[in-house]
Amino acid sequence: MKTLILTAAALALTAGLASAQTVRLGTEGAYPPYNFINDAGEIDGFERELGDELCKRADLTCEWVTNDWDSIIPNLVSGNYDAIIAGMSVTEERDKVIDFTQEYVPPAPTLYVGRSADADIKGVVAAQTATIQAAYVAESGATLLEYPTPDETIAAVRNGEADVVLADKDFLMPIVNESNGELVVVDQIQIGGGVGMGVRESDTELKAKFDAAIQSMKDDGTLNPLIVKWFGEDAALW
Repeated sequence: MKTLILTAAALALTAGLASAQTVRLGTEGAYPPYNFINDAGEIDGFERELGDELCKRADLTCEWVTNDWDSIIPNLVSGNYDAIIAGMSVTEERDKVIDFTQEYVPPAPTLYVGRSADADIKGVVAAQTATIQAAYVAESGATLLEYPTPDETIAAVRNGEADVVLADKDFLMPIVNESNGELVVVDQIQIGGGVGMGVRESDTELKAKFDAAIQSMKDDGTLNPLIVKWFGEDAALW
C-alpha cells in the first residue's frame, strides 16, 4: 500500500458508523470476479453477494460506495465509509493503519501472465498501484510499471509496454481463459495472506459483528459454495 496519511486516523475516533444500523461498504468496482460494475451500472460480483449476506446476518443495513483503489484505505480512515470489502489481502503494513476481520477468502496464488510462456518475469512487470504485487515487484529487481486500475495492467502486456503482469490468480485466470491463447500463465508464486474486510481500528463492535457473520458462513457451509460460484472449482476453500 502507498504511504498512508496516518494523521487521518484521528478522524476515525469521531467518525463512527453512518448511523446505529446503517453501514457503508467501500469497494473498488473494478476487480472481477471480486467486485465490478455490471451492465445495469450496479456493484456486482463475489463481494457484493457476500457483503449483502454478511449484512443480513449481522442485522445491518448496508449501503455500497465505490472508491479508487489507491485511496481506499485513507478514505476509510477519514470516515467516507465504514468498511472495505475489495479483494484486499491482509498484510502487516495495512494492519498498522486499519483493522481486519477474519479472512473470508483463503490465501490464493499470484500469477505472472504474458504473451508467451518464456516471457521475462525479471524484465518489465505491470502491477496495480498500492497492491502487494507492486510491492513484490519493486523488491524483486524487475522494472515495475504501476497502473491505477487492473485493466490497464493487462493492456500494458497486450500492447507490449510490459513483458508480464503480476496479479491475483482469481483475477487473471478468467482473462487468460478468454484470450484465445493471446495470454498465457508464465509462473505462479505465493505472496500475501487471505482476503478480509478492513475497518477503522476504533470500530471494534463493527469488526466483531462481521467476524461473527463470516464465521457463521464458514460454520454452516455456505461460504465455500459462494467461492466456487465466483472463482471456479479449483479455488482455495475453507
